[in-house]
Amino acid sequence: MKFIGIIPARYASTRFPGKPLAVLGGKTVIQRVYEQATSVLDEAWVATDDERIYQAVEAFGGRVVMTRSEHKSGTDRIEEAAEKIGTDADVIINIQGDEPFIQPSQIRTLMQLFDNADTQIGTLGKKFESMEVAKSPNSPKIVTDLQGFALYFSRSVIPFVRGVEQNEWIAHFPYLKHLGLYAYQREVLREVTQLPQSPLELAESLEQLRWLENGYRIRVGLTDVETVGIDTPEDLQRAEDFLKHQPLRICCNSSR
Repeated sequence: MKFIGIIPARYASTRFPGKPLAVLGGKTVIQRVYEQATSVLDEAWVATDDERIYQAVEAFGGRVVMTRSEHKSGTDRIEEAAEKIGTDADVIINIQGDEPFIQPSQIRTLMQLFDNADTQIGTLGKKFESMEVAKSPNSPKIVTDLQGFALYFSRSVIPFVRGVEQNEWIAHFPYLKHLGLYAYQREVLREVTQLPQSPLELAESLEQLRWLENGYRIRVGLTDVETVGIDTPEDLQRAEDFLKHQPLRICCNSSR
């Protein structure tokens, strides 16, 4: 199968305007994301609606495509980019533009999900280390079936463990944190971007619930790698500290 990565990158951000161009360890965030993606994938593109980001990507030699500004989600931006690129890839990987520490192993795990022909959409989950972290509504949870397909995503802690104090639930069930990395069969990407918002999506503010409600199957791969996403200037400082202490986790030109 042929895979390509598309990295949606917007300049406008309520909490951190211009974050793709923020400098992290001497390189922009978007360059670090791009280099991580191309350490595994033969082809990756940045999809943006901003000329400054477009020029920055061209300046470091990356592939970039301009997209419309009115998209409501990164998935919609990726679909437009895929159409403009005219790709013949079987699978499109959605790599978040604010995840400079995404690891090659995570991308490979996502790709391997498509060894099974039943996989329409793939994503990743990581076991929570504590109930305190699992309780956060900012960390969506995944429940899967026995074959590894997602049954549900929620901001609430699910499932409920009956007869056990909540702070001990994690000892009785392997709660999974959802990591926002996706891959789609090419035709499935085209189809899901045509769907209207669904009741569960609106209730939880989780786009992937729209796909589940419409019958699409999402296979979940497991990773033990924690990444550092950048949503605020404070996150950027934490990322700088992370980079200083774990420089080997920034991997470029690794073997495919």
